[in-house]
Amino acid sequence: MNITYLYLARKGVLEMARVYNFSAGPSVLPEAVLKKAADEMMDYQGSGQSVMEMSHRSKVYDAIIKEAEALLREVMNIPDNYKVLFLQGGASSQFAMIPLNLMNKSGKADYVITGQWAKKAYKEGARYGSANVVASSEDKTFSYIPKLDKSTFTPDADYFHICMNNTIYGTVYHELPDTGDVPLVADISSCILSEPIDVSKFGMLYAGAQKNMAPAGLTVVIIREDLIGNAQEITPTMFNYQTHADNDSMFNTPPCYTIYIAKLVLEWIKNEVGGLEKMKELNVKKANLLYDFLDNSKLFKGTVVAEDRSLMNVPFVTGDADLDAEFVKVCTENGIVNIKGHRSVGGMRASIYNAMPIEGVEKLIAVMKEFEEKHV
Repeated sequence: MNITYLYLARKGVLEMARVYNFSAGPSVLPEAVLKKAADEMMDYQGSGQSVMEMSHRSKVYDAIIKEAEALLREVMNIPDNYKVLFLQGGASSQFAMIPLNLMNKSGKADYVITGQWAKKAYKEGARYGSANVVASSEDKTFSYIPKLDKSTFTPDADYFHICMNNTIYGTVYHELPDTGDVPLVADISSCILSEPIDVSKFGMLYAGAQKNMAPAGLTVVIIREDLIGNAQEITPTMFNYQTHADNDSMFNTPPCYTIYIAKLVLEWIKNEVGGLEKMKELNVKKANLLYDFLDNSKLFKGTVVAEDRSLMNVPFVTGDADLDAEFVKVCTENGIVNIKGHRSVGGMRASIYNAMPIEGVEKLIAVMKEFEEKHV
């Protein structure tokens, strides 16, 4: 049920065994999507060519990118007064694009620091104007979402920035900040398409696609139309949202194949999963299995306060670095890969994105139980 493979040479015949890939990104993709892409690799719908090699100006590709946008709008229920932009440069490029485009009235912005990516976004924002840290959870290794005091908000801020789901630390906002008339901007890279989201509550949403949506190479921006068109004078042409909005994301060659895979993923969510409400149900079921085990384990412990736990990223530790390393090795031997925690925090992290089947979580728990019995 997974997309990463272990290749085993047995009696001179190359055999293929699926492994469970818990990578935080690039991450697991739906098997149905990979099979469809494989079927269409050499000849996309009778065009006689692969999507990888066709002109982005062709009628065939134009239909692909337009369908991808239409599907995203439908699946996420994006209002008509929002533009959908398919960009490059990763979510990290948005750390500069946001202040260059939005920090254009008061020259001020608020940031909540809940992890490395929020911190990097803040530092980049501070290069282009006055960036105010409203709150931070760095005091406890970003293991919680800080409570916000509205009196600390900048009343005339051009925007208020959060990282919705923190991939490294496994925290997520369950309640959005009330920013009033100040546009709320959110990095949703590691939770996009995992559950319904009310787009109208945000001025802008952005996400790197390589966690829940497509391979690496595509960045999706969903931005309210009134926030486009007032970029700072120093803004490079390619960093101006107006450039891409005016050209339907085709100002230059877009990440064509990644957009095509995103289209297939959106078709999968719509037609096979049944939409984002159903997607959330599946994700909650997977996450609850793992969290329930961690809460009752005598060896493994989750690192996030219960009320702020992510559905997508689950970090945990044994409390002993050597034991953690041994467990990661045992996982690999059992067909479970990319379970090692981020280098900044250590331990383990299970990224259980949309395409991770429940069998993968069950397998991980079985290995954890066996390991615990031997070490407690």
